[in-house]
Amino acid sequence: MISPLAAPSLWLTLESWQHELLLFSAIWFLVGAIDDLIVDALWLLHRSGRWLARYRIAPPMRASELPEPQVAGLIAIFIPTWCEADVITTMLARCRNAWLDNGTHYRIYIGCYPNDRAGVAAIMAGCRQYGSARLVLCDQDGPTSKADCLNRLWIALTRDELAAGIKAKAVVLHDAEDMVHADELRVYDYLIERATAVQLPVIPVRVPGSRWISGHYCDEFAEAHGKALVVREAVGAAIPLAGVGCAISRTHLGRIALKNGGLPFDQSSLTEDYELGLGVAGDGNRTIFARIQDASGQLVGTRACFPDTLGTAVRQKARWMTGIALAGWDRLGWQGGLIEFWMRMRDRKAVFAAIVLTAAYACIFLTALLILGQLAGYHKPKPFGDFLLIILAINAVLLIWRLTVRACFVARVHGKGEALVSVPRTLIANIIAIMAARRAVTAYLRHILGAALRWDKTAHSHFPASSSSTSQSPINPHQTGPAGL
Repeated sequence: MISPLAAPSLWLTLESWQHELLLFSAIWFLVGAIDDLIVDALWLLHRSGRWLARYRIAPPMRASELPEPQVAGLIAIFIPTWCEADVITTMLARCRNAWLDNGTHYRIYIGCYPNDRAGVAAIMAGCRQYGSARLVLCDQDGPTSKADCLNRLWIALTRDELAAGIKAKAVVLHDAEDMVHADELRVYDYLIERATAVQLPVIPVRVPGSRWISGHYCDEFAEAHGKALVVREAVGAAIPLAGVGCAISRTHLGRIALKNGGLPFDQSSLTEDYELGLGVAGDGNRTIFARIQDASGQLVGTRACFPDTLGTAVRQKARWMTGIALAGWDRLGWQGGLIEFWMRMRDRKAVFAAIVLTAAYACIFLTALLILGQLAGYHKPKPFGDFLLIILAINAVLLIWRLTVRACFVARVHGKGEALVSVPRTLIANIIAIMAARRAVTAYLRHILGAALRWDKTAHSHFPASSSSTSQSPINPHQTGPAGL
């Protein structure tokens, strides 16, 4: 009896699939690599231009050297929460210590739901003897959505404004797991007079024991907030807000609220921060992406611990993909000129990129089977054509360039050790992207059939340990508490 493995038709079918998948993935990898290469070139031109025009003559201004704002005003910090008892007390302690006697008039509004008893207790403990922070209890059980909680905070702010006879200058968005920087309010206070919105870099802090899952966020944000957003600002494209570490003009939010029944945040959106950022530019206003150092040379930004398990990372990425790549396509369309079209296409390519990655990994699997078949004497593969070989050679060079560029940006923020790990960590990032894309597409298909899009809230249990180094391990608030700051 002849073994099925010896059937020539089986190996020919596998080889045919291998060639088709290889051609498909190779062509789209090349397209994506050229797209990224253009962004690299624009960043290099922008960086070189700024050095020749400014920094060659004088070094960049530090946060401590910023002039005093022309107009004094209240900075309102909004922190929406749901089941954040593990981190919110530590976060508020950090705010109190970092912004002590900084000269900025600020007030923190923390939103919580009546059925989140542990969260309410933790917020009350954090607000005790902290006159700049107050709890805002939502009027219904949660969780609803982040935008809904933000709208409750907006209502609380407007009531305070009416009672005090003042108007806030800006609204700053933060999450409960964020470690704020001591100079960020100074940066917002100065720059919000020159723009409608200001975004600071987001700097992930790797969770101990999760070098591969938690660590891959370090790689992605180092490149996105070190290069991609810099290029978007340089070419005049809209800058999406990250939802944390960003300030929006109170006047601008008020105008949005007037158009939407008194509520500025869209409760039907999964990524209200992203859409809000694009809306700022859509109204002809300016957003500043501020990369500025403090007196010690550390980047002023928001440090936070991101998901450290596969499941939580996939859920978070799926929510981002659904809100930006799928629902965002329907909600925002393709407004703007050629540059804006290009940037929105880059934002929305995540799902298709996951399909290309899936095809590539399937091709690798088939190639391994064909090699085994050849070694066993069952099959003799046909050679690749010259066209395909040329594309593969170009892709190989561009892949090395891509990994090198990412490692350089990671090294700037997290050091050489994390930069070296970022190369193999790309495989983990790809696997998470594929799994998240499947989850996002499934959720969106259900939405098309009538189901409501659900806010898949990410749980947090770690808080960055110190602002003095991005490489230090986070703390567990239950073990260390506010005194650990």
